[in-house]
Amino acid sequence: MAPHVLRTVPEVKAWVASLQKEGKTLALVPTMGFLHEGHVSLMREGGRRADVVAASIFVNPTQFGPREDLARYPRDFEGDLAKCASAGVTAVFAPEPAAMYPPGYQTYVDVTEVSQGLCGERRPGHFRGVATIVTQLLALFRPAVALFGEKDYQQLQVIKTLNRDLHLGAEIVGMPTVREADGLAMSSRNAYLSAEERQRALALSKGIRAAQALLASGTRDTRALVEAARRELQAADLREDYVEVRDAGTLSPLDTVAPGQTARMLVAAFSGATRLIDNMPLAG
Repeated sequence: MAPHVLRTVPEVKAWVASLQKEGKTLALVPTMGFLHEGHVSLMREGGRRADVVAASIFVNPTQFGPREDLARYPRDFEGDLAKCASAGVTAVFAPEPAAMYPPGYQTYVDVTEVSQGLCGERRPGHFRGVATIVTQLLALFRPAVALFGEKDYQQLQVIKTLNRDLHLGAEIVGMPTVREADGLAMSSRNAYLSAEERQRALALSKGIRAAQALLASGTRDTRALVEAARRELQAADLREDYVEVRDAGTLSPLDTVAPGQTARMLVAAFSGATRLIDNMPLAG
């Protein structure tokens, strides 16, 4: 059955009130659309964790910088609705920007520490936009659970932090990155890649796996782990944005991965003009 499409804040409030009256629990999957199997896996998991699943499809203007790809971000609303239907989504919230940022809007959410460095440094204002829209969505829908992919790992930590600090009450669930058969992390921005650029983009996951193998062989110095990943990027002629090893929970930079410690390697690089990100755990 096709999902019920909600366009305005009052429509969402009325729909959520009817769910609450029926005593049903809600899982929310916020997206920017152009959905792929990674998004669908979040929706299906939401259906296992709650009575009803809602998704949002909103290309949020406040998380894009002035020279980023807001205008050309891929869109396919009818295709997205079909994917939502196949995943068991009951309602899709697809507002216009003016519904979320009406005239006079002036409230923004800054999550300070976990947004430092990495994408927060390379994309100034990005996490302010993410945190603001996710706070709005959590406040509007009041879900029991909200699901996000681990591919955007720093974003996931930002969202977990704002949910905790602002007492929004949702369980924030991070789900493992869904990959193509050759290891490329699924991303809506993969649509920008030529065949050659896509092939070269495999170096992101290859680089992290090289670092994982080096750690498994006993090398704990993060400079050596970073260099192992960097060599793969250079061999594929990718332009590095960052390669870093951080604590998996706090995102604090690490000099070494201690025994028993859970770390994360996070990579961003350009294949052609397209900026791609990836990350994987490094288990001490």
